[in-house]
Amino acid sequence: MNNDNNIDFKDLWKKQSVSQPDMTDLLARVGKFKKAALRSLWMINILLLATSAFIIFIWIYYQPQFISTKIGIVVTILAMMVYVFVYNKLSNDYKSIDSTQTNQEYLQKLISIKKKQQFLQTKMMNFYFIGLTLGICLYMYEYASRMSVLGASLTYGITLLWMLFNWFYIRPKQVKKQQEKINSLIEKFEEVNHQLES
Repeated sequence: MNNDNNIDFKDLWKKQSVSQPDMTDLLARVGKFKKAALRSLWMINILLLATSAFIIFIWIYYQPQFISTKIGIVVTILAMMVYVFVYNKLSNDYKSIDSTQTNQEYLQKLISIKKKQQFLQTKMMNFYFIGLTLGICLYMYEYASRMSVLGASLTYGITLLWMLFNWFYIRPKQVKKQQEKINSLIEKFEEVNHQLES
């Protein structure tokens, strides 16, 4: 057999370039994550501030008589403002993600954001929903007291069912979606760091 036809597969295998992860794609995904997070932050700010302004307008225009209605308005606005205040603390973390960082810095930043998101999605979201539910129930009391028992029961029932639907169906889906996005990025950066170390 001719020696030219003998192929040293072992030598070829050693010379084969190790496939490096596509950093351009990964950085593009981080940029997309950052933009989406900042857009979501702005939307929540606008929606909650507009809702607060509308509630204050209702207070001034309709002049509620019961103290429970006024307390309900204050509790509702307070719940929204506290939530927005804590949520806005994440904006600095999102803004500080930039293309000059190392893989390790990206990873640490994403892990930090994940921890803050978890706090927001659990403790702060619980506070927000409890405050909102209490505030709305107190607010509605003045108007429900003028209704029949059936009318008041339906009003409270429908309102509470809608809030429970949000709490047990919509909120968990949103939380899961957010967690999947950040976990996917963290896994990719851990993979890259592991490949670079080995």
